Amino acid sequence: MDLYGPLLARALFPAFEAARGRPTVPLLRYLRETERWSAGQLRELQGGLLRRLVRHAYRHTAYYRGLLDEHGLDPSDISSVDALVRLPLLDRATLRATFETRMASAPPSAVITKTTSGSSGQPVKVSYNAESRHWRDAIRWRGYGWAGYHIGMRALHYWGVGPTSTTSWWKRQKVAVDRLIKRDLYVDCTPRGDEALGDAVATLRRYEPHVMLAYPSGAAALARHVIDRGLRTWDPLPVITGAEALLPHDREVIERAFGPAFDTYGCREVMLIGSECEAHDGLHTSMENLIVEVIVRQPDGSQRVARPGEVGEIAITDLHNLASPMIRYLNGDLATVLSSEPCPCGRGLSKISTIEGRVTDTLYDGHGRPVGGLVFNILFGLIGHVARNFQITQRADRSVVFRIVPFEASGVPARELRMIHDHAARYLPGAPFAIEIVDDIPLTAAGKRRVVVVEKPA
Repeated sequence: MDLYGPLLARALFPAFEAARGRPTVPLLRYLRETERWSAGQLRELQGGLLRRLVRHAYRHTAYYRGLLDEHGLDPSDISSVDALVRLPLLDRATLRATFETRMASAPPSAVITKTTSGSSGQPVKVSYNAESRHWRDAIRWRGYGWAGYHIGMRALHYWGVGPTSTTSWWKRQKVAVDRLIKRDLYVDCTPRGDEALGDAVATLRRYEPHVMLAYPSGAAALARHVIDRGLRTWDPLPVITGAEALLPHDREVIERAFGPAFDTYGCREVMLIGSECEAHDGLHTSMENLIVEVIVRQPDGSQRVARPGEVGEIAITDLHNLASPMIRYLNGDLATVLSSEPCPCGRGLSKISTIEGRVTDTLYDGHGRPVGGLVFNILFGLIGHVARNFQITQRADRSVVFRIVPFEASGVPARELRMIHDHAARYLPGAPFAIEIVDDIPLTAAGKRRVVVVEKPA
């Protein structure tokens, strides 16, 4: 009998969060109520939070005060979600260039600043206040709950593992203790040779998790290893996927090897954007925390909301980040809008589907073993402050070229260059590796930036 799980869920976790001033548990209870509100009620909630955000941004940030004045707008003009279209979109380049001028001069102040992992090849720095952090935490637990993952359960995170050289010994120990208490076990999914996959299966059997969280490509590689060798010995295990698109053929093998797959979608700038419910019909957006628009830009420069079944650019407004507002932020991804028909699950939250631009190519080390393409994205979550853009190209002879556009004319500091080489040696052993400092990395013909390019033999 598992006695620790209920104790953690009902007593230890709530007490731990309350002691740190985090209202995660009451917010989670609230979200379980609001998810059952009608679409109209949720839009009204968003409208109230949006009015507060725009009013605060206008009064206390130089960027948004100048932006609204330039367009002849008063904060009261942005009174509803539909009125957002009157404001220009915020692209990644502008987000980076306005980091200082978007910082509010009045409370609440930023308590967290971090660099994104650069899945688009353009790492950015973001800051947010405590309120925003609390909503992100509660939203994540709610989305995971739809997959059957609740506080207190044992979770195997088959995820990327960043280098430890950027954190202190004390911080590493603190993280290790926190994971132990919360029953989170992390296994590096990047090495995908037979030995690494076999070790992952052994860990899964030993740990007996209640749920797995994984990159789709990593979980699919492990699933194929399990199926090909007849290794499954466990009951159905829900798998929550994120950070990459969950492709249909990957979902099929994951569900054969483990159990039902539940896709999620997010980015480090705002965390969880959408989650799949038990109906498995698209991703419910985190409406209480974010406004998620899917925008189609016309040839004449105008824009409109995408229609059901239509692909558009994702624009995100973080409703609770008052310290460093992000309104109509284009995170570089595309999505398909689903119909406004109510979900069979009964939740009123809007839905999107088919996230584009998150599939990464698989790399190979010098011995021909597959390696997850996100391996360097993890690294740039820690050292993205030195790079404007980056791209990894693996040539047909398996040599790897790491192109980097530095922020400074002096190039990339020796410390960060060493970290990149060490990271490559760890995950791509035997593959010739070189770093090229370049002025720019061109986009594809479709206007997208490929972070990982794997050249095929002629």
